[in-house]
Amino acid sequence: MADSGTPRTELSRAAFDRLTQELEDLSTRGRLELATAIERARELGDLSENADYHAAKDDQGRMEARIRQIQALLDGAVILDESVSASDVVASGSVVSLRYQGDDDVERYLVGSIEERRDDLNVISPASPLGSVLIGRRAGETVQYEAPDGMLAVEIVEVG
Repeated sequence: MADSGTPRTELSRAAFDRLTQELEDLSTRGRLELATAIERARELGDLSENADYHAAKDDQGRMEARIRQIQALLDGAVILDESVSASDVVASGSVVSLRYQGDDDVERYLVGSIEERRDDLNVISPASPLGSVLIGRRAGETVQYEAPDGMLAVEIVEVG
């Protein structure tokens, strides 16, 4: 879990467990399957024009990058207190309904890590300009934040 030199990532217990399982799967079964695919492709001969070999090597590179990404996330993971994200105060892990000033539509977002994504909700990082002003606020409050096009005001309609 997080130490002072590793960036913090706040994760629910479910997301932490899912990432741990994905890391284990990629590190064992995934690596074995790709090693087998690379070996089979090598047996086909000339590697310079061997599409199967190059595809397997590309897959291997993507998988190793994902393994490093998950390891970094887990090394910096802080498990969220589920009771905080279930309160009426916006915290990492909260689902919020927001209405932008001048717009009648209400949009729902998850405040947290992209690894927490669920229910087709867009994710707002707690470290982003909007996320940082939402943390600690309640339904009914309006917050302002600096967006690329200037200041925006957002009403917190619901925290769930």
